[in-house]
Amino acid sequence: MNFREYLSYFDEILNNPNPPAPYNDKDYWEYTKLNRARLNRWLKQGAIDESFKIKIKAIDKPQSWIIITEPWCGDAAHIVPFIEMVSQINPLITTKYELRDAPPFRIEQYLSNGSKSIPILIVFDEEGNEKFHWGPRPEKAQELYLDLKKQNTNPEDTRIALQNWYNSNKGEELQKELQALLI
Repeated sequence: MNFREYLSYFDEILNNPNPPAPYNDKDYWEYTKLNRARLNRWLKQGAIDESFKIKIKAIDKPQSWIIITEPWCGDAAHIVPFIEMVSQINPLITTKYELRDAPPFRIEQYLSNGSKSIPILIVFDEEGNEKFHWGPRPEKAQELYLDLKKQNTNPEDTRIALQNWYNSNKGEELQKELQALLI
């Protein structure tokens, strides 16, 4: 699906009086509602670094970017908007969104320490060769997550700590990491 279809999928879930699993669980539905608002906020307020824009504009051969995600994923709500904004800078970049929990189940090829962590960005060249993949979160956010996990922090406090990290970082670490990979 393209980005517009991904956003429509979000809206279908939120507007459905009987959403499909896992969104029929109140918590998942609430996460999805919150994530849609976060995604919208980043699309309006997120900024792409000028040096990163230059790097993206310099791409001179077609690339295909696949983003594996799900609407319930809090990390994706903070990351996907920046990936999409970056991809829009250069018409040689096309994006395709795949759901983690639906065919083709590409996530099975991109496990993070054995788990299906998302989002995952996979970048292919014009011949379909994988250039690199990235995810599920910026390294500093991952360090925070692992530290909180080691401390047995409850899941809600972990979500809040990551939310605060993303809000204060404003996509800067994500952009630095992607820019380094696009060399």
